[in-house]
Order: sequence, then structure tokens, then C-alpha cells
Amino acid sequence: MKKILIVAPAWIGDAIMAQPLYMRLHQRHPGLQLDVLAPAWTRPLHARMPEVHQAIDNPFGHGELGLRKRWQLGRQLKAAHYDQVIVLPNSLKSALVPWFARIPLRTGWVGEARYGLLNDSRKLDPYALPLMVERFVALAEPAGQAFPRPAQPRLSVDTAQRDTTRARLKLPTDLPIVAICPGAEYGPAKRWPARHAAALSLALLERGYQVWLFGSDKDAPIAGEIAAQAPGVVDLTGKTSLSEAIDLMSLARGAVCNDSGLMHVAAALNLPLVALYGSSSPEFTPPLSHRAQIVSLDLDCAPCFERTCPLGHMNCLNELEPQRVLDTLLPMLPSPITKFGV
Repeated sequence: MKKILIVAPAWIGDAIMAQPLYMRLHQRHPGLQLDVLAPAWTRPLHARMPEVHQAIDNPFGHGELGLRKRWQLGRQLKAAHYDQVIVLPNSLKSALVPWFARIPLRTGWVGEARYGLLNDSRKLDPYALPLMVERFVALAEPAGQAFPRPAQPRLSVDTAQRDTTRARLKLPTDLPIVAICPGAEYGPAKRWPARHAAALSLALLERGYQVWLFGSDKDAPIAGEIAAQAPGVVDLTGKTSLSEAIDLMSLARGAVCNDSGLMHVAAALNLPLVALYGSSSPEFTPPLSHRAQIVSLDLDCAPCFERTCPLGHMNCLNELEPQRVLDTLLPMLPSPITKFGV
């Protein structure tokens, strides 16, 4: 049985975009045991990926070197006798543990001059592989070999946990639900203004839809602004775990999300999705779903990829009107008169 370890990304969206790589590896190696080394907060995602046999917690914080701790973890992983490791982050630090583990084949893009740590290092042509998911999937193949079109990520849903969570939060499902994900951990230049999200929410409520706001406790301030301006929305930010949020989002009949981790969750749940792009670009990290529609103003100053607007006006999102988003979303939704049971 072949055993492969993945050093997985830390961001939720990137972790989801790595799933097509896992699918491809299983196609190439029937009976594969695939483990991931990843931050603990991504464990709920990997638990919903049937391709992943085991998630191993990566205990290192952003920028932390911790050479001794990396050596100790590497020696522990050596006992698992992996045949190959694929290192997805491009940092030198991310390649240290596999090297300490003496995994025979260590694959990844060249990154921070880590030639000595990787013995199957690839030189990336960003023009040939413009999408992040393509850069991940290409590492499933021998160097220079073509790869098939990446599959769409698919997260499984725990229906029993979903029912328990819904009952705990007393959430009705008699009317179709629209999920709105107003946060973006990277920074405010990715967040559609609260007043726009509130206007969209009011338009949906007036048409007979439910609106549920999803996010972590870090998203609670912007969600609170939306809820104050749009009475009737259900604010779930900070009230669910990531695992519970995945389950509850599966009840939605549509979603509106900033370019964020939860946008990729919505895509992996195959929800009809309107994805809002401001400072970032769908040319690199689009939602991987045929049911997603991207809305962007394509201003000359975008994408800037900055956390905050360097020009101070954030026109890329401030001028993205709620009516445009509503016009994109409504044809994707069922009629609000339809009743949905669970």
C-alpha cells in the first residue's frame, strides 16, 4: 500500500483547493493511504474529505521556526514510513519536517531555495499554471507530465450533527435559506460593506427568503452591523464551530460570499453561489464550482491583493451595488413559496 503525506496549507480556502490533488492521487494510486499535516483549525475540513485517512496537527504558528520541535515531529513521522511527501506551502520551513522524517520522495515547487530539502523540486511557470488548484494538482504527476482537469472539491455533510445543531439554535427551515458570509480574514479590502449586505438581506427577506449570516467570532462585528440594519436576519457568526457551519450551510439554497474560506466551503457544498471579488482576483483562486457566479467591477486599480485599500476609497467593493448582486442571485434561487423540510 502506497503512503503519501501532504503538508497542507493553513488557510481554509487553500485547504479546500487542495482536495482535487487528493482526488487525483487516489486515481493514480488505488488503495492509497493519504495523510495530511495541517493546522488544527483545518481538521474539520479534512474530516469532511473522504480522500484523507488521517489529519496530523501541525503545531507551528505563522513564522515560527522551532527547529527542535520540527526535528522531533519529523522523527515521529519517520516511523510511519511514508513513500512520498508533497509540500504545498512554498516556505523553506514547511519542507523541514519531511526532511527530518527522511521521507524518500519529497515533492514541491522550488519556493524559498529549498533544493536541499526537496529531492523532487519543480520550477513553477505561473503563466502555464495560473490557478492555485492547478499548481496543487500538477504535483500529483511526474515532473513535466500533463494532468487532467482538476475535479470539483466536495465536502461531506454530517446530517445527524446538522439536526442537533439546528435544534440547539432553534433554526427553522420552512422557507428557503440564503447564506451570506460577510467576513474575510485576510483583511477589510476583501469585505463587501455591511450596508450593502444589509440592503441585499432586506431585499431577500421582503421576497420571503431566510437570511443566515455565517462566520467566526472575528466576523461578529460586521455581522452585527448587518443585523442592526436588516432586522430578521439570523446571525450565526461565532455561534458555531467550523464543522457545524459546514453542516448548516448545506441547508442553504444559495450563498453570497466574499473571497474567503467560507466561499470555498459554499462551492464545495455545491451551493448556487455569488462570489464577490474586490482586492483579490478570481484569476488565481476562483470558487471551484460550476454553480458559482463571480461579481466584480474589474476596476483599473484591482486586484491589488492588499489587506486594506492603498488608495483609501475601496471603490472595488463600495461601488458594487446590492442590486447587481440581487439580480445575479435571484435566478439561481428556488421560489420562496416552496417549503423545505429537513
